[in-house]
Amino acid sequence: MESLLLQATIYLSAMVIAVPLTVRFGLGSVLGYLLAGIAIGPLIGYIGSDTDDLQHYAEFGVVLMLFLIGLELEPRNLWDMRQRLIGLGGAQVVLTTFALAGVALLFGLQWQLALATGMILALSSTAIVLQTLSEKGLMKTNGGRGAFSVLMTQDIAVIPMLAFLPLLAVSGSLSFAQDGSIQRATDTADHGAHSFSLVEGLPGWGVTLVTIAAIALVILAGHFLSRPLFRFIHMARLREVYTAVALVIVVGIAALMILVGLSPALGAFIAGVVLANSEFRHELEADIAPFKGLLLGLFFITVGAGINFGTLFSAPLTILGLTLGMMALKGVILLAIGFAFGMRKKDLSLFTLGLAQAGEFGFVLISFSVQQSVMTDATGQMLLLVVALSMLLTPLAFILYDRLAHRLADTGTAPEADEIGETAPIIIAGVGRFGQVVNRVVQGAGFKTVVLDADLSVIQLMRGFGFKAFFGDPTRPELLTAAGLEEAKVLVVAVDNKESAVRLVTYARRIRPDLHITARAHDRLHVYELYKAGADHIVREMFDSSLRAARYVLEDMGLSDYEAHEMEVAFYRHDRQNLRDLAELWKPGVPIAENPAYMERARELNANLEAALLSALDEATRENAMGEGPTDRRRARGDASALSGKLSRGGARDAS
Repeated sequence: MESLLLQATIYLSAMVIAVPLTVRFGLGSVLGYLLAGIAIGPLIGYIGSDTDDLQHYAEFGVVLMLFLIGLELEPRNLWDMRQRLIGLGGAQVVLTTFALAGVALLFGLQWQLALATGMILALSSTAIVLQTLSEKGLMKTNGGRGAFSVLMTQDIAVIPMLAFLPLLAVSGSLSFAQDGSIQRATDTADHGAHSFSLVEGLPGWGVTLVTIAAIALVILAGHFLSRPLFRFIHMARLREVYTAVALVIVVGIAALMILVGLSPALGAFIAGVVLANSEFRHELEADIAPFKGLLLGLFFITVGAGINFGTLFSAPLTILGLTLGMMALKGVILLAIGFAFGMRKKDLSLFTLGLAQAGEFGFVLISFSVQQSVMTDATGQMLLLVVALSMLLTPLAFILYDRLAHRLADTGTAPEADEIGETAPIIIAGVGRFGQVVNRVVQGAGFKTVVLDADLSVIQLMRGFGFKAFFGDPTRPELLTAAGLEEAKVLVVAVDNKESAVRLVTYARRIRPDLHITARAHDRLHVYELYKAGADHIVREMFDSSLRAARYVLEDMGLSDYEAHEMEVAFYRHDRQNLRDLAELWKPGVPIAENPAYMERARELNANLEAALLSALDEATRENAMGEGPTDRRRARGDASALSGKLSRGGARDAS
């Protein structure tokens, strides 16, 4: 234990020194971690006895990272990515594997070893690429999404690779047991060294059933048990309990995947996708993120420390040539695939340069291949160097991308969010055409507000007119906390992006059940989504102004002010009632045109609306003729004050 603690202390100290320096010089954190590992291991020669144990802990950072990535992907979004996963990712894995295997054959390797080498080097570094993409804010770009799709496909492909590699063994005999399972010479030796496994000794069909059952258990438990569990934990009101539960979920799933012979990273990713729809998703992200960052840093350090420079110096030109040749060949294939899938300019360069390296799963496959006699120790050491050096060169590839992106008119990285040094009872998220009017009225009434917006130009314009506002993404939990979400009375959600608005309302309602939330809706479908998310007052951004414009048209066509006003009010009331009725038939994720019940009811309500408007016009005309209309015109032209009411889930929700 003392040795392990000393090892961790040295590694963390190197991290604290090296990473800020590389970030300061614009080289990125990943390169800092790798250089720290090189300084600890190859340069000063300190490799503690517990390095392997520490590396196992560090590799768990990859598992945590994939869990967090899964939390950002709803199952529907993952299904929408199927073409990229199968087409883009599948093409990369298959083409790169056979291309590298072909080159290996030309170097005189046996076809088994050549194919194994192709599979190993076809993989890219999920940890380095995703970490770098996140740091640089490139995950949302077309090139970033393409790289992510390929990485996900590669992680899935590791499973069949692990199953196929033993069949490529160049030594040791293969035989079939009576139960139909494959046995190798290495399987009969050292039985006592096996770790506990749920699939060890099972026939092929048994392994398949157990594997499917394990995956099904993760999916079903995440779907049906997560909400009751977190509601129970929520009663404790203790932050550390949330953290413990989050770690239990990830660690437990990783352990289960190992027991059935699957990748723990893949299991964590599946669990993250299952929990992506959970209202506790943001809590999970906040609790796990610190552990992910720390363990990923340790992982990169152990990679750097594990580089065998003795083997490198014995044949430097050969190993460096193999590394650069492998990266060049992968780059050419990636370039062709990306171009075929419609990527251009900076997206294509990001996709190509970002994935040209080998990956951390290569270390696993190389070690497994040596154990299964697919390759010799010497060959394994050389491949380990090629993988490590390519990972070491990856940050430099991203630096090259930055230069290319700048030449391709890239806008560069986004500025950092402002530090919010004050709170207010009213938080306004989004200050465009809608939010700025709300802010001016509220401030004019003497109330203090905190204004947030992700558009720096809007913030600067507001500051030019003397209004205080803060730059930053209003959907970020830490930014809302700094703005005083825990103490605020009212939250105004006026962001432009519909998905961001729903996500913000969902998070705020979960954190503050007593908070008053007024939300801007783009259309009636967005009203349904915001209502489900928990907004108190929902205002369709174009609805009131459209009604006012319609009233002006009626007045210009000869109707009196009173008649036009009554028509406006009648339309408003019936539209709100229609909104209530149609909300019961609305199905999330189903287009309206593909919802027969919704379409049929909408046609019925539209017919009723026309009849109601004609009736209101007749009644208003009769009252005017008899002199019963209002004599005072308290409602000035353009005033929409009569349009008030409630759409409720029991009377508490407004959807004007």
